[in-house]
Amino acid sequence: MKINHLITALLTVLLLGAGQAVMAKDVTDSFEAEIVTVNVNQADAATIANALVGVGYSRAMAIVEYREKHGPFYSAEELTAVKGVGQSTVEKNLARISLQ
Repeated sequence: MKINHLITALLTVLLLGAGQAVMAKDVTDSFEAEIVTVNVNQADAATIANALVGVGYSRAMAIVEYREKHGPFYSAEELTAVKGVGQSTVEKNLARISLQ
Protein backbone atom coordinates (compact mmCIF):
# COMPACT_ATOMS: atom_id res chain seq x y z
CA MET A 1 0.00 0.00 0.00
CA LYS A 2 2.75 2.43 0.90
CA ILE A 3 4.40 1.96 -2.49
CA ASN A 4 1.13 2.78 -4.30
CA HIS A 5 0.72 5.96 -2.26
CA LEU A 6 4.33 6.91 -2.91
CA ILE A 7 4.00 6.37 -6.66
CA THR A 8 0.73 8.33 -6.75
CA ALA A 9 2.26 11.21 -4.80
CA LEU A 10 5.33 11.26 -7.04
CA LEU A 11 3.25 11.30 -10.21
CA THR A 12 1.06 14.07 -8.83
CA VAL A 13 4.08 16.21 -8.00
CA LEU A 14 5.59 15.64 -11.44
CA LEU A 15 2.37 16.49 -13.25
CA LEU A 16 1.76 19.62 -11.19
CA GLY A 17 5.34 20.78 -11.71
CA ALA A 18 5.11 20.26 -15.48
CA GLY A 19 1.88 22.26 -15.61
CA GLN A 20 3.44 25.17 -13.74
CA ALA A 21 6.45 25.18 -16.05
CA VAL A 22 4.19 25.39 -19.08
CA MET A 23 2.13 28.20 -17.51
CA ALA A 24 5.27 30.15 -16.60
CA LYS A 25 6.53 29.91 -20.17
CA ASP A 26 3.18 31.12 -21.53
CA VAL A 27 3.21 34.14 -19.20
CA THR A 28 6.81 34.99 -20.17
CA ASP A 29 6.06 34.69 -23.88
CA SER A 30 3.03 36.97 -23.67
CA PHE A 31 4.93 39.51 -21.55
CA GLU A 32 7.82 39.70 -24.02
CA ALA A 33 5.42 40.19 -26.93
CA GLU A 34 3.83 43.28 -25.36
CA ILE A 35 6.46 45.98 -25.83
CA VAL A 36 4.79 49.38 -25.82
CA THR A 37 5.94 51.78 -28.52
CA VAL A 38 5.64 55.55 -28.50
CA ASN A 39 5.80 58.02 -31.34
CA VAL A 40 8.22 60.61 -29.96
CA ASN A 41 7.19 63.01 -32.72
CA GLN A 42 3.55 63.15 -31.62
CA ALA A 43 3.20 61.92 -28.03
CA ASP A 44 2.83 64.18 -25.02
CA ALA A 45 5.34 64.11 -22.17
CA ALA A 46 3.28 61.80 -19.94
CA THR A 47 2.94 59.20 -22.69
CA ILE A 48 6.67 59.33 -23.46
CA ALA A 49 7.57 59.01 -19.77
CA ASN A 50 5.28 55.99 -19.35
CA ALA A 51 6.60 54.18 -22.43
CA LEU A 52 10.36 54.73 -22.28
CA VAL A 53 12.65 53.03 -19.79
CA GLY A 54 14.79 55.47 -17.80
CA VAL A 55 12.87 58.53 -18.98
CA GLY A 56 10.92 60.37 -16.33
CA TYR A 57 8.46 63.19 -16.79
CA SER A 58 11.07 65.99 -16.79
CA ARG A 59 13.16 64.30 -19.50
CA ALA A 60 10.00 63.58 -21.47
CA MET A 61 9.11 67.28 -21.23
CA ALA A 62 12.60 68.10 -22.53
CA ILE A 63 11.98 65.78 -25.50
CA VAL A 64 8.68 67.51 -26.29
CA GLU A 65 10.23 70.99 -25.93
CA TYR A 66 13.16 70.03 -28.16
CA ARG A 67 10.76 68.63 -30.76
CA GLU A 68 8.66 71.81 -30.70
CA LYS A 69 11.74 73.99 -31.11
CA HIS A 70 13.70 71.93 -33.66
CA GLY A 71 11.07 69.92 -35.48
CA PRO A 72 10.52 66.15 -35.67
CA PHE A 73 13.13 63.51 -34.95
CA TYR A 74 14.26 61.58 -38.02
CA SER A 75 16.16 58.90 -36.11
CA ALA A 76 16.12 57.56 -32.57
CA GLU A 77 19.76 58.62 -32.17
CA GLU A 78 18.71 62.26 -32.56
CA LEU A 79 17.16 62.00 -29.10
CA THR A 80 20.69 62.22 -27.67
CA ALA A 81 20.61 65.92 -28.60
CA VAL A 82 18.06 66.38 -25.80
CA LYS A 83 19.69 67.29 -22.50
CA GLY A 84 19.58 64.29 -20.16
CA VAL A 85 19.01 61.67 -22.85
CA GLY A 86 22.16 59.68 -23.49
CA GLN A 87 23.10 56.97 -25.93
CA SER A 88 22.47 54.22 -23.38
CA THR A 89 18.90 55.46 -22.83
CA VAL A 90 18.28 55.42 -26.57
CA GLU A 91 19.76 51.92 -26.90
CA LYS A 92 17.54 50.59 -24.09
CA ASN A 93 14.48 51.97 -25.84
CA LEU A 94 15.12 51.28 -29.52
CA ALA A 95 12.25 48.79 -29.70
CA ARG A 96 9.93 51.29 -27.99
CA ILE A 97 10.73 54.41 -30.03
CA SER A 98 8.59 55.14 -33.06
CA LEU A 99 9.09 58.11 -35.33
CA GLN A 100 5.84 57.86 -37.32
